[in-house]
Amino acid sequence: VLGEDNEAAHGIPGTPTDHHSAPYAMTEEFTSVYRLHPLIPDEMSVRRLDAEGQVRCEMVDMQGKSTRSFMQRHGFTNLLYSFGISHPGAIRLHNFPNFLRRLEKDGQPLLDVAAIDIMRDRERGVPRYNRFRELVGKHRVTTFEEITSIPGAADKMREIYGNVDRVDLLVGLLAEDLPHGFGFSDTAFRIFILMATRRLKSDRFFTDDYRPEIYTELGLDWINNNGMKSVLLRHVPRLGPALEGVKNCFSPWNVL
Repeated sequence: VLGEDNEAAHGIPGTPTDHHSAPYAMTEEFTSVYRLHPLIPDEMSVRRLDAEGQVRCEMVDMQGKSTRSFMQRHGFTNLLYSFGISHPGAIRLHNFPNFLRRLEKDGQPLLDVAAIDIMRDRERGVPRYNRFRELVGKHRVTTFEEITSIPGAADKMREIYGNVDRVDLLVGLLAEDLPHGFGFSDTAFRIFILMATRRLKSDRFFTDDYRPEIYTELGLDWINNNGMKSVLLRHVPRLGPALEGVKNCFSPWNVL
């Protein structure tokens, strides 16, 4: 039977603070696996809660200096609803949003975020994909086919890199075959699960000071009985029909 101090069974809140030999900080490895730009589509449909129809909008027209005017034009509630019923992009090869590959400022080409993501890892000495696998406790691969079953991907990587040990970390992460039910690679997950727990364990407000003397009983009750859904409904009650029966707000909402 797992004891009350077992974090895997009972969670981290309320356990002793532990910096694990170093104050919490974002590691280079975490930054490298947290490059999730394929989640962003190049365009999306904006729908209204009170009317039929939809407007196709390009993501580049709703970012940067355009954000506030875009929100005012469509309304905050309608945008929340539109994002809630939209699907993110798959975190896979060949799915990087094109507007980030040719990001512009004042009509002039500024940068290619996809290229910069790879270049930054090389500059900062983050290991290439095969060595990175080894460092997180996985076996090294000896062929490109061991990395991926995406049609044509192994051949393309062989053409670009020649040697499997030269594959860039980000390319390998986006190519890697996923465990059942996963949205991103197992290699990335090993860093995510480590950094997420270290983040909590280093914060006294989740550990030593997660107690009534600090939060009050009312505060802890508020934390335990609220979630993203209740926060959304409290601030934007018109979302009620879209969220009816939805247990996890990160799952698709109801299309009205």
